[in-house]
Amino acid sequence: MKSTIAPPLSSATSATKLLPHHVTRRKSKKFATEPEIVAQVLDYASWVRTLTTPEIYERAEKHLGARLVTAFRERFGEGIPERLNATHSMLIVASELDPASKRIVEYLSEEHGVAINTVFFNVFEAEGREWLTTDFLLDQDAVEARSERKVRAPWSGYYFANAGLGDHRSWADMRRYGFISAGGGEFYTKRLQQLSVGDEVFVYDKGNGYIGYGCVSSEAQPASVFMTPDGLLFDQPLAEPRFKRVGQPEDHAEHVVGIEWRKTVESAHAKRFKGAFANQNIVCKLRDEATVDFLIAEFGVEKRV
Repeated sequence: MKSTIAPPLSSATSATKLLPHHVTRRKSKKFATEPEIVAQVLDYASWVRTLTTPEIYERAEKHLGARLVTAFRERFGEGIPERLNATHSMLIVASELDPASKRIVEYLSEEHGVAINTVFFNVFEAEGREWLTTDFLLDQDAVEARSERKVRAPWSGYYFANAGLGDHRSWADMRRYGFISAGGGEFYTKRLQQLSVGDEVFVYDKGNGYIGYGCVSSEAQPASVFMTPDGLLFDQPLAEPRFKRVGQPEDHAEHVVGIEWRKTVESAHAKRFKGAFANQNIVCKLRDEATVDFLIAEFGVEKRV
């Protein structure tokens, strides 16, 4: 199982060893699942799959009291996809899982590629603070991969990566020293581990478009040990010093993947078109054919045979 521990109302981290030793488990009612609960989740999913894009707009706008297009852009910084509900996944949340339900979830995911998983939770108390721990029954990345093979287009061979520009990251630093990064907890940094040396990556700037294309030159590692041609990254002049996250917990440290840039542009000249693929994930496989063809042309990438 994969573990995550986090204080309430903060980003999650899976560094279980960081939990204080003098921790007491908070007493809470146990919500054990039964096969009927799994059946209910499947029933919900069978209904969700019937929702059309217009129906989702109608329901969402009634709930939000605002236009969905506007709310989506304000929340995610980009336009809403033209087609909604192309796929869906199921996540059962419980404090424990009975053996029969466990077998059913494993069978559906592992044998039939159904996007279903279970997340367990427990609450602990330490020094007057509460900590929430979560554990997935199945590796969520593997669950998503099995599901994608059934419903998504073949992988193009290219990766999509979010630049995550903002308070802690500068595109100028990434271009100058050759890297992309993520930080704030293992939930985010572990996504970089999908990339291996030689992988080709298109980098996206949220709200603007695609700003870089390059090849992975070194795999995920703490930014503090990343070597540039002139020495350690943290010993170099940085356009954004907050990238070092001084004073923050060690598990929130920035991690980087080395990139040999083939072509980059300023954010003001980002490459995009209406309907271009964009995603909230730190890293994911790029599958949208129209987006791939567009990026190959815009960044001068030699087409694969």
